[in-house]
Amino acid sequence: MDVIYNLIDTILPFDWTAYIFMKNALLAVLLITPLFGLVGTVVVSNHMSFFSDALGHCALTGIAVGVMIGIGNYMISMMGFALLFALCISAVLETGTSSADTVIGVFSATGMALGIVLLSAFGGFSKYSAYLVGDILTVQPAEIALLLGVLVVVLILWVFFYNSLLLTGLNEDLAAGKKIHVKFVSRLFSVIVAVIVTISIKWVGILIINSLLVLPAASARNVASSSRGYIGYSVLFSMIAGISGLILSYELGTSAGGTIVLVSAVLFFLSWLWGRCRRGVR
Repeated sequence: MDVIYNLIDTILPFDWTAYIFMKNALLAVLLITPLFGLVGTVVVSNHMSFFSDALGHCALTGIAVGVMIGIGNYMISMMGFALLFALCISAVLETGTSSADTVIGVFSATGMALGIVLLSAFGGFSKYSAYLVGDILTVQPAEIALLLGVLVVVLILWVFFYNSLLLTGLNEDLAAGKKIHVKFVSRLFSVIVAVIVTISIKWVGILIINSLLVLPAASARNVASSSRGYIGYSVLFSMIAGISGLILSYELGTSAGGTIVLVSAVLFFLSWLWGRCRRGVR
């Protein structure tokens, strides 16, 4: 890591890069924001914003399960529980017996309530409330390596499955007619979202993680004129918000996650205005 730290000092000779924790946070932002930008495009296009929000809420139960069975690394229990919930939600949605927002709302409320009850009963909820807001300044080199691995895997899956993911979300019958394994693709995306949400919660927070998935992609839709542009703008907006939000949080002494979301919100409104001007709407 020393080589990377020295490179950062050379390229960015600013006060905030003098601290190791800020260097680690910057590296984490550079790895995690492309993930949010990429995955967010499908989340927004397929109207799955509540799905990612539900997974964030369910992760609280994963923490509680980790406390109950004595797992030191809560990311393991969060990951397991988020994957279980993601697959359960997908399975129930496939039955078609209830609307998507109803099913996701039920799972989201159940996951959050169960987590609060279990934590208050077994571990003291206040001790784990930090997961609600997160702190990216606590990221460690080993976790940065994990983010890099996840980014590489997601990029590989994206190359092979992006069109299938998009078509499945738009029209399952049409996707099936094109020999796409709809259930497999849907569940694969559920797993991808669950993994990204879980590994990010510790640094971003349960309450705002969904915003980081939705806002960059929503901003991109305001200005993009093609599928490729949609992805490119989403990743760009996500990275701009992440980097500028991190720097602003240092200068202002505010929460990094919250500041990044606010920058993302500003970018959304600016992109909305830009999109209206381009279309000649006054």
